[in-house]
Amino acid sequence: MKSLQIAATGMSAQQMRVDTIANNLANMSTTGYNARRADFADLHYQQFARAGSISASDGTVLPTGVQVGLGVRPAAVSMQLQQGASNFTGGDLDMAIEGKGYLEVTLPDGTPAFTRDGGLQRTGDGLIVTKDGFEVVPGIVIPNDVRALSINAQGEVYGYFAGQVQPQLLGQFTLSGFANEKGLEAIGANLFIETEASGAPNIAAPGADGLGTLRQGYLEESSVDPVREMTELIKAQRGYELNAKVITAADQMMAATTQVR
Repeated sequence: MKSLQIAATGMSAQQMRVDTIANNLANMSTTGYNARRADFADLHYQQFARAGSISASDGTVLPTGVQVGLGVRPAAVSMQLQQGASNFTGGDLDMAIEGKGYLEVTLPDGTPAFTRDGGLQRTGDGLIVTKDGFEVVPGIVIPNDVRALSINAQGEVYGYFAGQVQPQLLGQFTLSGFANEKGLEAIGANLFIETEASGAPNIAAPGADGLGTLRQGYLEESSVDPVREMTELIKAQRGYELNAKVITAADQMMAATTQVR
């Protein structure tokens, strides 16, 4: 009874779909989070009679043949690249990326990572870091006597000092773009790392080479649409129930064969 195994693959697929939806809903308030989507592909087919096979001595061929599918498999869980809404916070180190690009950070082991979470902080030494304390490239340090900060759309950080009319340039943020953003590997904490599928990062100033710009005092909200996710959840639940009914039906058919006298 191949239907038992086929339905089992269907239930497993719908379970993964529900897991993906649950992760999206759990991150509906995560800064810069992009919703994920589970994609599936059919498994290989058993060919009982190939289409185009000769079925008679006069050369007649089968127009369609007999192919029986063996179920479904996960193909990908990919990011849905969509700009989230900009939420005003007023924080001097809060930055929303408007357009493509990621901020580069340095992990404790020296590995570069990338994020769209622009909710930055500063250490006791004035170094700009992420919420988890990872240094943001290119390592801008804010002096203790800075009265106010200004970050323009091109990522230039200016500090205002007492007794000075003109602000002082402290550094400039850069953004990293990728040929295939969906190929980045998520490692948690709103961070991604480069993979062979994503390609090497293209690093440039905000607003250059097709990259987005920065907007100080705002944070990018999650792109998760709760209504859509709830609709997908209902569809996944119904799909799971239908596959479970197939298993029940197959079990009843097997029971009937054992009761034949």
